[in-house]
Amino acid sequence: SGCGSFLIRSAMAAAAATAASGGAGAVPVSGVPRLGVETVKGQAFDVGPRYTDLQYIGEGAYGMVCSAYDHVNKIRAAIKKISPFEHQTYCQRTLREIKILLRFKHENVIGINDILRAPTIDQMRDVYIVQDLMETDLYKLLKTQQLSNDHICYFLYQILRGLKYIHSANVLHRDLKPSNLLINTTCDLKICDFGLARIADPDHDHTGFLTEYVATRWYRAPEIMLNSKGYTKSIDIWS
Repeated sequence: SGCGSFLIRSAMAAAAATAASGGAGAVPVSGVPRLGVETVKGQAFDVGPRYTDLQYIGEGAYGMVCSAYDHVNKIRAAIKKISPFEHQTYCQRTLREIKILLRFKHENVIGINDILRAPTIDQMRDVYIVQDLMETDLYKLLKTQQLSNDHICYFLYQILRGLKYIHSANVLHRDLKPSNLLINTTCDLKICDFGLARIADPDHDHTGFLTEYVATRWYRAPEIMLNSKGYTKSIDIWS
């Protein structure tokens, strides 16, 4: 609904303001008019002047991802343009991911380096999330080549490191799969896409609460397939 969308816009702006003020990881947030709009495959990216030379990477249900040159850090970064405000579910997932990632800082979990948004809540139609540029993901890699045992061990080690960190914060990822494991040219791996993640408070009974659709079918744990509503962190281990 429009009301729900506005409330989530407000919450998203508040999360951005918290980051800008130095809380939750001190991520810079730009809420001022920016000069320089580039168009990629018909999509306008209002991310200049700091970010230029945009190149298309891919797109999904929530928006498009491009690489761009960061004139402050002198490196290329990934920018995800999200336009979630027409659908409340997309709004909630976007807000959930932002709030979780602003609090995470780990080598094997994708972080948020910057958030770009409109100057006011009423003008907020798109949100741009700037993250480290990772050249590919495990799904694409597995389609192009056979992995050596050394690669398998190294990737598995990094997945488990990242998952231990996530679970130590009592967060369930709930959608671990090869396409949500980003990899760069030096074989560094980062877990991404926390849109379906949930906080699992060990002091409360979540039976009947964890009911939302989770996990791509091939990586879905048996307890989810059997409609168990009280699942735990073990579902991520299964995936």
